[in-house]
Amino acid sequence: MTVARGPPGRPSSTLLGCWRRRPPLGFAAKVGIAIALGLSFAIIWTTVSPTASSQQISTERSSFAAEVSAPPTASHNRTSTTAAGGHAHRKPRPVPHSHKKRHPAPAGSHSHPPNATSSPDGEAAKDDHSEPAPITDPEPKEKEPEQEQEAEPDMEMEPEQEAELPMPEESGGNSGKAPAEGDEEKPPQLELEEEPSESDGDEDFEMAKKKAPSKKRKLPPLFSSSAHYHWKHCAAKSGYHYIPCVDFDGDGSQRHHERSCPRSPVTCLVSLPKDYKQPAPWPERKDKVWYGNVAHPRLSNYVKGHNWLNHSGEYLMFPPDEWEFKGGARHYVESIDEMAPDIDWGKNIRIVLDIKCKSAGFGIALLEKDVITLSLGLANDQTDLAQVALERGIPATVGSLGSRRLPFPSGAFDAIHCGECNIPWHSNGGKLLLEINRILRPGGYFIISSKSTDLESEEGISASMTALCWNAIAYNSDDVSEVGVKIFQRPAANEEYDLRAKKDPPFCKEEQNKANAWYTHIKHCLHKAPVGIEERGSDWPEEWPKRLETYPEWLGDLQTRVAADLKHWKAVVEKSYLDGLGIDWSNIRNVMDMRAVYGGFAAALASKKVWVMNVVPVHAADTLPIIYERGLIGVYHDWCEPFSTYPRSYDLLHADHLFSRLKIRCRQPVAIVVEMDRILRPGGWAIIRDKLEILDPLETILKSLHWEIVMTFRKDKEGIMSVKKTTWRP
Repeated sequence: MTVARGPPGRPSSTLLGCWRRRPPLGFAAKVGIAIALGLSFAIIWTTVSPTASSQQISTERSSFAAEVSAPPTASHNRTSTTAAGGHAHRKPRPVPHSHKKRHPAPAGSHSHPPNATSSPDGEAAKDDHSEPAPITDPEPKEKEPEQEQEAEPDMEMEPEQEAELPMPEESGGNSGKAPAEGDEEKPPQLELEEEPSESDGDEDFEMAKKKAPSKKRKLPPLFSSSAHYHWKHCAAKSGYHYIPCVDFDGDGSQRHHERSCPRSPVTCLVSLPKDYKQPAPWPERKDKVWYGNVAHPRLSNYVKGHNWLNHSGEYLMFPPDEWEFKGGARHYVESIDEMAPDIDWGKNIRIVLDIKCKSAGFGIALLEKDVITLSLGLANDQTDLAQVALERGIPATVGSLGSRRLPFPSGAFDAIHCGECNIPWHSNGGKLLLEINRILRPGGYFIISSKSTDLESEEGISASMTALCWNAIAYNSDDVSEVGVKIFQRPAANEEYDLRAKKDPPFCKEEQNKANAWYTHIKHCLHKAPVGIEERGSDWPEEWPKRLETYPEWLGDLQTRVAADLKHWKAVVEKSYLDGLGIDWSNIRNVMDMRAVYGGFAAALASKKVWVMNVVPVHAADTLPIIYERGLIGVYHDWCEPFSTYPRSYDLLHADHLFSRLKIRCRQPVAIVVEMDRILRPGGWAIIRDKLEILDPLETILKSLHWEIVMTFRKDKEGIMSVKKTTWRP
């Protein structure tokens, strides 16, 4: 039979004629046909396709760490209870009173286009450092929302509203751009304000609703599945030691005097040392590290001139009885204890800042006394001894002592140590000492030691100390170590300041907030100590370890929230993290909590052989003082910029709802993932908890980086991923 055919896709006229003569189907017949077709499709789909559970899981459990959602979080505001002072006492004394799935190793290469936020205004970046910019598909993109944004809730599953902290002023939300001299106390502003959320406090939410425009537009996804990435190595001459905001772009021989980030987000990958090997487990790694992991010419020359470290075969060794001072670090620490018995390492003194990190032997000796020492490696130290400290498993960060404040809260450290650091503390009107005075707890100790005596420097430092009303409580020239040690104590109350004959430096004005620390210039003024029990710093914390779970009166209503936060993270760590994620914790030492709130995650790990760097984002509530009050350490940071540390610094990264809080802040959110790749060592782990709308495309990005997706778990609109970085490089 011959069938006439018309143009493609159109029936012939003959057929049309036949169809015209056919009576139309009734409504009931049409409904019946539709139902039959629907049932047939459902039967075929059920038979042929896998079930949802088989697509997503290989093992199934009824619960995972009690909750996948974020714990109760702090208010979005910056707290005003960050005063650092104390009562009138010479020595600081403690105050008496679901589903889950496992995946094969990843492959593929997909990624996302940039979101919107202002870029850091530092040194101009070379083109090599902005590569590989994501090469997106040539599709029309939805215009990024600027001020017409829909207020979305922060969490789909948060158990309760965020706490409301009293605030001095808004200090979060900046692009990393250094402020002009006239705007020193104001952090750099973003092009976009953060979206308001009901969990940010009732008052703030009401204000946000009043300011919100009538037109609302839904925010685009943080990561778009339509983008593709072609990863490339960073072209910096510093190679596998590259720190984007410290090194000059394309020139590994020079460094910025102050933190200065590339103008464009860094989306290139830092290369690996040729013979990179995973660090030994703790505590073996504190005595020896793989030399190839940290090797470079300047370090090689430094090793030849110092006996406290030596290059032996493939290892860089650290003899336990050798140190930069004779007699060793243990003798040095004991001599300080004898000079000032009230120091009482590990009980009265828990948190110490060691400026100009050298051997890290001081921190290791104090670790034996339950003291956590954060080594501050100065950016101009091109020997990179802070990198060696991190490789050994000792807390360290990189910073500059210049015109800006350090990224720590006021009154944070119980003691600050400067051993043979050769810093001119008295220069420029003693401006650097004013910053030390800000971050040192009232009643805290400043310990300075030197092998040689410079009379001019001695007189200048003494004059500066007198102007700050610091008490010189001990001086000793040790015959064994052959160094002179001086111990000063910051006043614990304002009465001593009032007795000054010359009011220079003057007291800071109220608007010169001592809590601001991110891109804030050091002011030539003296901050007063707090005077009431409702102010932080008015009393010395409890002895360690009681201080970890003792909540002072100045916390007020937040005491309950801090306790709940600790309970939440203890349950998560014990029930899930230690056994349920596939992580070998014997190889974990350096841990970072990328969005710490009250330090509950770090506190839950306090009994383990790890240390945690608690990072409080600058746009979030200022809870870092609470973290220090509990005997833990941390820094402020804006995750739209690279972190101030060396590549491969950390063994584990913890990101709890970090990305969902950065939804409209960063110009190119994928740069955060690239930064995670930079600071995490090969073989290191990342635990990422967030909304599924973020985790799904994020998994694709991590696969393009050849990270191993070890485990995922989903519940409602929330999820968690356990991922492992590999040695893959483009």
